Amino acid sequence: MIKIENLGFSYGDNVVLKNITMTLEEGRIYGLLGENGVGKTTLLTLLCGLKQPKAGEITIDGHTPYKREPSFLSDQYYLSDEVSAINMRAEEYAKSYGKFWDKFDMGKFLEIMEIFENDASQKMNRMSFGQLKKTYISFALACNCRYIFMDEPTNGLDIPSKAQFRKAVTKYTSEDSTLLISTHQVRDLENIIDPIIILDRQDVLLNASIREIAEKLTFDYSNERNPNALYSEMTPGGCVQVYPNTGSEESKVNIEALFNTVHLHKELIKGMFRK
Repeated sequence: MIKIENLGFSYGDNVVLKNITMTLEEGRIYGLLGENGVGKTTLLTLLCGLKQPKAGEITIDGHTPYKREPSFLSDQYYLSDEVSAINMRAEEYAKSYGKFWDKFDMGKFLEIMEIFENDASQKMNRMSFGQLKKTYISFALACNCRYIFMDEPTNGLDIPSKAQFRKAVTKYTSEDSTLLISTHQVRDLENIIDPIIILDRQDVLLNASIREIAEKLTFDYSNERNPNALYSEMTPGGCVQVYPNTGSEESKVNIEALFNTVHLHKELIKGMFRK
């Protein structure tokens, strides 16, 4: 379990995170959403121990990430948005670097590369950005870590590859693993991320499961305007509206509409989902 308590971080005088508190449970695939500059990447690097908090603390199964203990490092993987095009064949890279993760599975790496239709015998410095990204995603999942942190993993992927990514994540992530995926491409991931975390500048606006969201908010796709709508948007198929759920029926959550609703009504949403 990941526990974040009163976390603070700044770059000089620029405060990025302040008094961030939340808990991430095992066996979930969290979607981390937020506008540019709110600290999503910073939070991921703090969780994997690449940065030290300025205030508060992070504990992951009793470990303090910044101490970088080998037993902790071997059970977590951070996939940056920036990937290196090194002069090695993908299969050679996997064999060499997989040794740093106790549970790395070369067979799984090759299987996921096949799902992505990616050639493991190709040199990584000759791959396109999308091919390179898929190689690192394959490696990350093959490490079989308890905690996997991914920063914008679908950036650079074409439409078929995004579907392949969803298939790989759902098929090759163990039931007790925790994934935290930072993304702006919510439509790429809306069928696999649950719960949803929405980060604001120095605040957590939402940390709730899809079921909790559907219990408290209604997502209406009719053309009839609801006077209680917190947010509405015209779409090619009609209108999507979001308003408080006053009944017992649950609707399909639209994550983009949810994100916009939260940012229009920050304090209201925080109050609705306060635990």
